[in-house]
Parts: sequence; structure tokens; C-alpha cells
Amino acid sequence: MNTFVVTSINLTCLILFSFLVGRAAEASEIPVEAFSRLPYIESPAISPDGTKIAFIQNIQDPELTLLMVADFNTGLLTRLLQTDNLVGKVRWFKWANNQTIILGANFIRHKATVKVKHSQLLAIDIGKEKVEQRRLINNTTIPNRQHFSQFEDTVIDLLPDDPEHILISLDARTANLPSVFKLNIYTSKARKVENRKLKIRHWMTDQQGHVRLGQSIDYDSGEYQIFVRQGDDSKWISLFKFNGLEDPPVTPLGFAKNPNELFYTKYKNDKKALFKVDLSTNTHQLVFADKDYDADGSLIYSKHSQEVIGLTHITGNIYWDEQRKNLQHRLDSARPEYTNRLVDFSEDEYVYIFYSENGHTPGSYYLANRRTGKVTHILSQYPELRQTKLPEHKRVEYYASDKTKIEGYLTLPINTKQPVATILFPHGGPGVRDTSGFDYWTSFFVSRGYAVFRPNFRGSKGYGYQFAQSQKRNWGLVLQDDLTDAANWLVAEKIADPERMCIVGASYGGYAAAMAAVKTPDLFKCAISFAGVSDLKSLVFKSRYYVNRKFVENQIGEDADDLIKRSPLFQAEKINIPILLIHGAKDTVVNVRQSQNLEEKLRDLGKPVQYIELENGDHYLSIQHNRHDAFKAMNNFLKQHLNDAD
Repeated sequence: MNTFVVTSINLTCLILFSFLVGRAAEASEIPVEAFSRLPYIESPAISPDGTKIAFIQNIQDPELTLLMVADFNTGLLTRLLQTDNLVGKVRWFKWANNQTIILGANFIRHKATVKVKHSQLLAIDIGKEKVEQRRLINNTTIPNRQHFSQFEDTVIDLLPDDPEHILISLDARTANLPSVFKLNIYTSKARKVENRKLKIRHWMTDQQGHVRLGQSIDYDSGEYQIFVRQGDDSKWISLFKFNGLEDPPVTPLGFAKNPNELFYTKYKNDKKALFKVDLSTNTHQLVFADKDYDADGSLIYSKHSQEVIGLTHITGNIYWDEQRKNLQHRLDSARPEYTNRLVDFSEDEYVYIFYSENGHTPGSYYLANRRTGKVTHILSQYPELRQTKLPEHKRVEYYASDKTKIEGYLTLPINTKQPVATILFPHGGPGVRDTSGFDYWTSFFVSRGYAVFRPNFRGSKGYGYQFAQSQKRNWGLVLQDDLTDAANWLVAEKIADPERMCIVGASYGGYAAAMAAVKTPDLFKCAISFAGVSDLKSLVFKSRYYVNRKFVENQIGEDADDLIKRSPLFQAEKINIPILLIHGAKDTVVNVRQSQNLEEKLRDLGKPVQYIELENGDHYLSIQHNRHDAFKAMNNFLKQHLNDAD
């Protein structure tokens, strides 16, 4: 795997930390690259003993992504790994113990005519004279292996009490039907601890490291079952059953310290709520519910006690542990203008990292020591913007034409008289949602003088089952109408100048931008689609290469004539406004042909189209120069068509 390079360098942490503080700049002076850079720092994690911190660092010259470790005792900084992101990308990393980090890395393969990701599981030992990476799953790891998995990095338990082993889920015999193996991270030898069965696709352990839960999926019928068992040798029983194509889901989140208590979410009064079941008595208890939003976060565990102490939530983390509540309260009292999120703890929880941001200030990471009371700013995601105050996001509501209430986030440029040139910026998914935190796209657009509105249109997650289900077979219909109503609301409220409004989107948002150019060209002066779908018929047809094709058909539709009517490619003659298409050549989520075909069709029709294809580019603008090029192109396009609004 020669795309990753391992080197070791010695620097003091103080040099690193002082380098991170960028020069403050006025908003009008900020270059495009300050926003379009990859975050300088990502995913900091503390070693179990609290003496080291590992993190991803993105540097621009040369363009590299690094995996780094800083040792607080020695003051040394070590580069464990570097990649240019062209072929291999770091997917995640974790401390396996105090001396070894394991990580998942993504690569691209071709399956028939489709580009697909595959992943590998690697380990790197710290403190050795020569730092080397080891591929943990090789030809000798599992004897008589009959299937080579697409994803080899599914770790289901780090086994903190057994520093030499982890538990992995791997389909070593039959595709998409994994068994569970206990893997030695130093010898790469594995022993099967749970065989594949019952169409189980996902496994879960309890806090004692025992395999206790399996989630089965029948991809043809859509049937889901959640199986559990009392102990290693007991019988698997069905706890929950539902049809994923038709029914509200039940989602297991994890076990309590008590191995008989399982937390899960299901819908209650149309909103997802958190429940707990005692498996020994089959007694179910409501733990948390929010009347306005789904409780669709993840469990928060104490590393010290192994107890479940809270839940991540859109309004802020919910804690029922008094000690953690008090710590969060102290952080919020010390930094009341910021959203402060506890990120990671040492095993004894005396050393921790927290992340602090607000809508107009990009995030920074801080290291705190509860023994000494010392808090140190260590790492900024966007150092060039750290001391620059950008406009705040305001949560607003508008009503769709059928009286459905839609929530969104409005960001206005500083010291600009309304109405103003405006960008309608629908999110991707569509089953995700926008939030109030720092967003580099939004902050960039606003720094150029544009108002930005990000509506959580129907189909967005977090607003209840019926709201989310609105996306089914409604691409280009109700979801699109919500965006039309958002644009009309912006004009009616005298926020947007009707002569200077553009729609910009990525992924599903790119599809929505192109459909807006088809359906409502009089509302917008231009449209930008990054990695957008243009041909729903092709998207659904190509899903036959994947096991979840029934779910794709259920969400988008399967009637060919209907898909054609809702596809920008087949309605291209209706597009009369300038449109900018940007797409990565190696996008494995939305194939680049989706934009290539639309560009060819528009050009044949003599329509005003500009197309930029990003060499080696993916769906997430992971390559630094691609992100710069995309943002510069959008900047120039918006200047041209929104009358130099900045």
C-alpha cells in the first residue's frame, strides 16, 4: 500500500501550537483559500493514559494529510503517516492502547463499470525507533478465507481490558454476511468468536466485550430483525422486527454497564425517542424524548465508569450524570458565547479535550487537566479565520404553500442594507439536516457579501417520522416546492433582492439546484450544482449493482417515465439560466457521468453552462487543490451573475 508514507520527526508541541495561531484579518480581506482549505486539524483523540494526543493535520504546501501524535511528557511530535489523498484516505483512527493506533483507510476499486470504495485496517506502533504501519488483515489472518471483503475495517470492540486484541466484523466467507473475529493487533492472527447467521449484517458487543446483539436485514423484502442473547452460549431471540421499506425503524444504540440493559431509539408521537430495555425481564423504559426534535444522537459513555451518562442531541449533549453535567456547565459559564462540546477523555477522565465554536467563529480544540485546572488552546481548524468575526446564523421559520412549518438558518452579511444578493443553499442527503454551527461554505459566501439561507426542507432528518418520510419518491416534487417557497419567502420578507438570487447545492442539493433551474428559472439568476444527480433513471438503474437496490427504489422511485420527468437531464431544454456544474472525476457516491451528460446536453441545446471536472476528485472535496479550484470557480461565477455583489 504505497500511497501512505510513514516518517518520524521531532518537534516541540509548543512550536506546533504557536504555528496554529493565524494573523487576524478583516472579513473583506480574507482570501478564498482561508475558507476552502481542508481543516488544519481534525479528530483529536487522547491516549488512554492521558499522556499523548493523536490528530489529523492537513497542510497545504505540499498538499498532505498527516496522522500526528504529540507526547506531553517528552514534548515531541511524531508524524505517523502521510497521504496525498489521491488514492488512499484516512477514514478513521483510534487508540487501541497507549502505544498503538489502529486506523481504517479507504481506496477505490472498479466493480464492473462502477467505482466503489474498499477499506483496509492498519496499525501503527508509537515509540519505536522506526515508525511503520502494518496491514492487520492479510492472506494468513483468517485460514481458508473464501471472500475478500469490501470493508476490512469494521471494529466492533476495542477490548480495553485486552490491549493486544480487538473484535472485528468481517464477511470472510459470504459477501455481506459477516462473522466476528478476535484479532491480535501485533501478530495479525484472528480467531472466530461468532459465526455468520440469520442474515445478520451488523454485530454489537456489551461493555464486557461479549457479542450480544445482531441486526439482520433481508435486502429483498426489507425485513429487519434485532436479535439478542443473554450470554455467550445462550440462544439468539428476536427482540424487534420491522420492515425497513414501510415501518418506523427501531435502532439499537448500545449496552449499559449492566449487560442486561440495552438502549435503543424508536418513534413516539412521531418523534424518535430514547428507550432502555431490561433483557432479563423484557421491561421497556422511556429515557429521553424531545417534543420538537428526534432523539437521534449517539450514547455518551464514561471511560472511567463504563456507564452510559448521556446522549448527543441537536440542542446540545444531554447528560444525566451529575459530574458531567457540572463540567459542561463550567465550560459554558466560562465561554457563554460559544457552543462547547466535550470531545474525548483519558481513561481516568482527568485529562480531556473540548471543542468550542459558534456560528460566526470556526472551531478550536482545547486541552484541559482537571488536576491542575489548566486549559490550553491547542488546535484550530481554520487558523487564518480564528480571530476574524463572521456573521452569525439565525434560526428562522417559514411556511410552505401547504402551511407546513419549515425551519432553516439565515446568515446575513455584516453592514449590508437589505434586500441583498442571496444564495439559497439546500443541503445534501436529502435525509440529513443543517445546523447552527460553523459551515465553511456558508461563511465563504457571506464573506463575499451574499446572504445565505439553508432550509431544512421536508425529507430532512430530526423533525419526526412523517417529515423525514416526505422524501420518498418526492425528489423534484414536494422537496423542491419547499425550496421554491423558501425563495419566495426571502423575497417577501425583503431579505433577498429578487434580481440577484442564486441557488447553490452539493450532492442532493446539486440535484435540487439543477431542478430549480428547470422548474423555477424566473426565481433565480443562476444555479451551481456540485456533484449533483441529473438522471434519476440512471441512478436507480445502477443501484442493481448494490445490495440495497430495493431501498433506493423505495426512496427515489422505479417508474421510468416518472423518473424522467423528475430528472434535470431529460428536462434540460427548460433550463435558461446560467448553470455551473462541478464534479469529481472519481466520485463513488454520484458518478461523474451525471454531470458530464447534463453538460453535453445543455451545450448541444446552446444553453449557458460551465463545467469543471476535478481530476481525482471525490464526493467530499477531500483533495486540497480541488477544494480551492471549486471555490474559486464558484466565486467567479457568482460575481459574474449576481452583479459583483461583494
